[in-house]
Amino acid sequence: MSRLDSFIRRLTAQRDILNHIRRDLDLPSKGAVMEIGLGNGRTFDHLRECFSDRRIVAFDRDCRAHASSVPDAENLVLGEIKETGKAFETGTAALVHADIGTGYADRDAITLTWLPQMVAGMLATGGIAASGLPLEHPALQPLTVPDSVPANRYFLYRKIS
Repeated sequence: MSRLDSFIRRLTAQRDILNHIRRDLDLPSKGAVMEIGLGNGRTFDHLRECFSDRRIVAFDRDCRAHASSVPDAENLVLGEIKETGKAFETGTAALVHADIGTGYADRDAITLTWLPQMVAGMLATGGIAASGLPLEHPALQPLTVPDSVPANRYFLYRKIS
């Protein structure tokens, strides 16, 4: 598969997962949405449409998002996510979307040493996590992804405790 086809498949999976969460899954009645990996801001922009009634906090090393997709200053957290995210491990988020995989197994393995704990720490009980990387953590129960999402392309979880 070409890198272009892989990119399209990833973005389609993201859209389908987020629409599935909005349409079919119950989120806690309160709590922010955490966007781990702002990037260009495309997914952040979609989150704003899907969850317009919630605060959306975006994290990245630096801001390279399109000007139309930059969060307000109080909702943009810049720096090493492994460090900056710790302040948000309050167990109150309704949804965490994490798309910080690199496609390099060695780099992603390092990310997976801290990302599952961070996501679980951010989420309220009953909250949902969607991730491009598998999040193995005892508090995160895997959920079935929509049929349109290829196996192991995107992962979905509910925090159970």
